[in-house]
Amino acid sequence: MRDFFVNTNYMKIGFIGLGSLGTPIAINLKESGHELFVYNRTKSKATPLRDKGAVVCETIEALAKSCSIVFTIVSDDAALKSICEGNNGLIQYLPEGAIHISMSTILPQTAADLFALHQQHGQHYLAAPVFGRPEAAVARKMNFVYSGNEAIGKEMEPLMKDAGGAGVWNFGESITAANTVKLCGNFMIASALEAMGESIALASNSGVDAAKMWSMFNQTLFNTALYHNYSNIILQQKFEPAAFTAKLGLKDINLVLQQASQVQQPMLLAALLKENMQQLVRTALTGAPWRKVVC
Repeated sequence: MRDFFVNTNYMKIGFIGLGSLGTPIAINLKESGHELFVYNRTKSKATPLRDKGAVVCETIEALAKSCSIVFTIVSDDAALKSICEGNNGLIQYLPEGAIHISMSTILPQTAADLFALHQQHGQHYLAAPVFGRPEAAVARKMNFVYSGNEAIGKEMEPLMKDAGGAGVWNFGESITAANTVKLCGNFMIASALEAMGESIALASNSGVDAAKMWSMFNQTLFNTALYHNYSNIILQQKFEPAAFTAKLGLKDINLVLQQASQVQQPMLLAALLKENMQQLVRTALTGAPWRKVVC
């Protein structure tokens, strides 16, 4: 497999996955001056990119044959595998030396499997999941964590910044590292969210002004964007439209527990979060208000 080094100032880039987070990321790439080719299973979601001058591809094959670098961000492991594998998949049509930057939240083992498949076809796979809500993507304040080939990763860092990465963090050569970090981060976000919701309920039911309490917390103990954003959402009960659904939150906690089982690591809090999210999904968002918001 030959190495592939490029000038990242301007190039043809593919983008697959135009959901609530993928769309602003793709727009960032287009507005950074790159020629962008996009594909999404639901064609109507490509309209905002077409309006900005991106080329909308009818098939993955057409996109792959047009690009040397492809970003993907889809809902789960199965969706990513379906995009990559098989006779109509990305791997089949990407040229030798092409680079696939995978931003999806998936199992580390899935990343390892896809890395091996890309290698067999002379291609590069970079694990690069991203932390940030859609509004952070619009503001270009996301954080990318990546792992894989060191040289390829360094070459791709400018593109991750063009995509909206205020921070780009390198976790080394192990292809599984970045997705492990992503699962750890999402677990901590879900844990903090549960704690915030329960604290607000406890304060309110005890006759305390929960908004005033969290104003104090946000200026002292928990003065970070995470606590600012989610405490305000819970206090104001602004649960719709959801930037990240409970079903996807449950998917992520299941991934956390699968990885924990793989390395024989007990995670009692993750198990509790899974129970709460299962209840939320079952009751179609009719449970306790603080559980209507997921990371």
